[in-house]
Amino acid sequence: MSAVAGPRAATVKNPDVMAPLIQIIDELRDVSRTASRNDLRGRLGMVRARVADTRVRLVVVGPPKSGMSTLVNTMAGAPISATDSAISVPAIVEYGPEPSATLIRREGGGRIRRQPVDPLNPAPALTAKGVIRADFTQPSPLLAEGIVLMDAPGASVQERSTWSMIAAADAVLYVSDADNEYSRDQIAHLHRIGQVCPTVICVLNKIDRNPHWTHVQERNRELLDAAGLGFAVAPVSAAIHQEAQQSGDQQRAIESGLPQLVEHLRDYVVAHADAAAVQSAVRDIRLVGDHLGVTLRTEADALRDPRRRAHVTQQLAIARDQADQLRQRTATWQITLADGSTELMADIEHDLRHRLRILVRDAEAEISRTDPAAHWARFGTDLEARIAEAIAENFDTANYRAEELGEQVAARFPADHRRPELPDIRPQYPAELLENVAPLEPLQSAKAGVTEQFLTALRGSYGGILMVGLATSLLGMSLVNWYSAGAGILLGLHALWEDRRTRRQRRQAEAKVALARLMDDVVFQVGKESRTRLREVQRVLRDHFTDIATDALRTADEALRVAEEAGAQYGDRGAERLARLDSEMGKLRDLRQQADSFVAA
Repeated sequence: MSAVAGPRAATVKNPDVMAPLIQIIDELRDVSRTASRNDLRGRLGMVRARVADTRVRLVVVGPPKSGMSTLVNTMAGAPISATDSAISVPAIVEYGPEPSATLIRREGGGRIRRQPVDPLNPAPALTAKGVIRADFTQPSPLLAEGIVLMDAPGASVQERSTWSMIAAADAVLYVSDADNEYSRDQIAHLHRIGQVCPTVICVLNKIDRNPHWTHVQERNRELLDAAGLGFAVAPVSAAIHQEAQQSGDQQRAIESGLPQLVEHLRDYVVAHADAAAVQSAVRDIRLVGDHLGVTLRTEADALRDPRRRAHVTQQLAIARDQADQLRQRTATWQITLADGSTELMADIEHDLRHRLRILVRDAEAEISRTDPAAHWARFGTDLEARIAEAIAENFDTANYRAEELGEQVAARFPADHRRPELPDIRPQYPAELLENVAPLEPLQSAKAGVTEQFLTALRGSYGGILMVGLATSLLGMSLVNWYSAGAGILLGLHALWEDRRTRRQRRQAEAKVALARLMDDVVFQVGKESRTRLREVQRVLRDHFTDIATDALRTADEALRVAEEAGAQYGDRGAERLARLDSEMGKLRDLRQQADSFVAA
């Protein structure tokens, strides 16, 4: 939290209520030190910071480009976060009598330095090298009520810094775009967020740009209910509220939904800050206590019975061997994934080209049979429909092959380490994919007019009259006679027929060139989109199976390490260590009872 000097905001949480909880947390941290669980000690440190702060910490998270920074700026009443920068860092804004901005930078050697910057235009400084956080103060009425806004980095909610902010928060605003309903991954993220911070408000932003936001809101509500998440869904438009603030239009401000969101925060977050903080802290205390209890009992059992200790060590050694076997068995899954992805991309690209080549052959055959000028517009419409159908079938093939690849990689893992279901790896066919493809070019070679046909026939007949007339003149006949006239008519008709045939062949050749250009453009656009989505499939599968292997190995290695350290470090002082463990377990039970008494009260 910011260390900027100045008056603090109003006190929301009662320090007298929080003091006993802080004492329990401190004692629990001592127990975690005894159990050598530094990870749990760090978790308790974040819980203590949240409980000790008498204000309400509100963290804003969500997918990129969902308007998180705009919402934070609107609620704070100042340009806190950069809305158009590709680089984003955590930003924390609290109440202060005057605007101020301080950057937290990590320099060479790991040193941390605080750098004051212009609070009216902090965005340029946020892109500086080494910036890890930005602290702000603003004389905002909302912040003066005891709310601290924390803008998480504009990246995936899986980032470590984002999860640290969520763990230290009293409530979470999950901001998403009103254009699309929640995906499966977003529901999973919300479920994980609810496990860390139970007070979550889903904000549906940019309703001014999406006329069908009410349908998206209803659908999101259904998805949340189906997942067992009772989070509120608040539709807002930060952009409309900013415009309303500039124009002073109160009715417009109400239409933005921001006043309703702020009122909800006052009624359900600020007003119940004590109860929410107690419930959240007690839940964390129970969770940490359960983990500490397992760790302490495992070590105590090993020290209390040497045979049991040998048995536990043997079992863990077996687990280590199984982990090594798992590592050996899964060493080839990356090769399987890489080879399968390369083959998948090649096969899908070949399938696309094969389907389009069949279309080209059929289209060229149709062009060769008829005069393309007669029905060129209808031909182009039918061709676009057939191209869209071929692309959709190609993407369906990619969906099937992607799932098949996932199953092939999963087969490299033992059945007991495989997750219950694979992630959603089906590349979807976007309807707007062909929008960037230029339409079929119009034909430049038109049919000959009446005048042109007459002149062509006249040129052909002139040669016939002249040639036959000269021959018959040797017989004493005039230049123009019945024979020369008949020859002129025949040669004129022949010249007219040849001209029509030549023009038709020219139009057919031009149509085939236009067809080839269209297909080249389709292959370029669709091929790039297909390769992009298949690479995304590869990344999703890679991350999915990496987590499986890493979790299995980490669990076995950590359990074996604890048992081996217990046997090596306390072998000669087992009785002393056992007494300490029994004392800590008794202390742990007392702390759990004290924490439970808060909930009962």
